[in-house]
Amino acid sequence: MSNEQPPYSGISTADLQTLRTFYKAFEGNPSLLDESVVLDWQDIPLAPGQAAGRDGFKPMIAAFSQAFADLKIEIVDVIGGPDRAAVRAVITGRHLADWFGVAPTGREFSLPIHEFHAFENGRITHTWHMEDWMGWFAQMGAWPVKN
Repeated sequence: MSNEQPPYSGISTADLQTLRTFYKAFEGNPSLLDESVVLDWQDIPLAPGQAAGRDGFKPMIAAFSQAFADLKIEIVDVIGGPDRAAVRAVITGRHLADWFGVAPTGREFSLPIHEFHAFENGRITHTWHMEDWMGWFAQMGAWPVKN
């Protein structure tokens, strides 16, 4: 993650720190989920093969960090309110192991993400997210791109 503070509005310092901890978990430290999300955290939608709850997501982080060992997440901006936040971020890295059935290409990628989080007592309770996986597949050469 970038050390620069992104622009943000309306979110508490504590909730912002929770978000930073949450995104840091993706860089190969799934135990950080214990600090940032509740046990029965709702990740909407679930990824293929993902079990529900915080512990159901930890294997996804392990697989993700294996496929993208140099992964970085940069929070571009955050808009918040009491107990909620919208995050725009960019995931970058190099494809180094199988992901979604795509053999490692070694290619660098940039994947924009948009997420919406609900907080309770300093932890994330719900996350709704959108990623441009179609764009990722195109960057990896897994799908032909029509001109």
